[in-house]
Amino acid sequence: MAEIVCLHAKDEVESFCLQNPYLHIYAIGDLDDFFWPNTVWYALRDHGRVRQLVLLYTGCSMPTILAYAEQPVELMRDLLRGLLPYLPKRFYAHLTQSAADVLAADYRMVTHGNYHKMALSGRQSLAAVDASLAEALSVSDLQDVQALYASSYPGNFFVPRMLETGFYFGVRRGAELLSVAGVHVYSRKYKVAALGNITTRPDVRGQGLATTATARLCQELVRDGIEHIGLNVNADNKSTVACYQKLGFVRIADYGEYTVSPL
Repeated sequence: MAEIVCLHAKDEVESFCLQNPYLHIYAIGDLDDFFWPNTVWYALRDHGRVRQLVLLYTGCSMPTILAYAEQPVELMRDLLRGLLPYLPKRFYAHLTQSAADVLAADYRMVTHGNYHKMALSGRQSLAAVDASLAEALSVSDLQDVQALYASSYPGNFFVPRMLETGFYFGVRRGAELLSVAGVHVYSRKYKVAALGNITTRPDVRGQGLATTATARLCQELVRDGIEHIGLNVNADNKSTVACYQKLGFVRIADYGEYTVSPL
């Protein structure tokens, strides 16, 4: 018999997520001690087996729900219906589109577009890219990173502690930081990384700077033994999707992003 439960054991979450690691790459990364304190895990369990998983992440300024559905999607719809009394009043959400309407009767849903989940598949293309112009960034570069995001990506999900991972890379000309690529989640223990907060200053876009920074980031993650590298990208951003494909990323799933607030 199916039941909705709150999971507290890392190994149960990990076992479920590793069945489809690229779909759940953010969840796997959030098992790391660096992120774990900011997580709440809800599952639909049937005969002792987890069938669907929803992650509530509280480490950002707005709570974020990740609900990437496994098949059958109807089970994710059942899980979301059961969670309605427990969800925050206002949150950001990643939802498999065919399950998103479950929230529509209780919340105002503002869409931010459709997204591809992509996974680094072949690594030969990545290895062929000359990324020597990209340099490692650290906490000492925080001011430059924040200034770049303010001018080119104000709606980012960057938090300063992400620089502590050691996996942020940028391209400079002189003293100016023009492009940056980093990680949303990274875990050496679980051997996963999700790329994010990748941007280039608007006046120098189209010169391959983000490709260089992203390639260097991925090359270093591979050297570090990371087995699963993934990212999310707006499906309408064709040039960026093509950039990732050039580096060896392939599309593995689609979902929608929403701001969810009370009616």
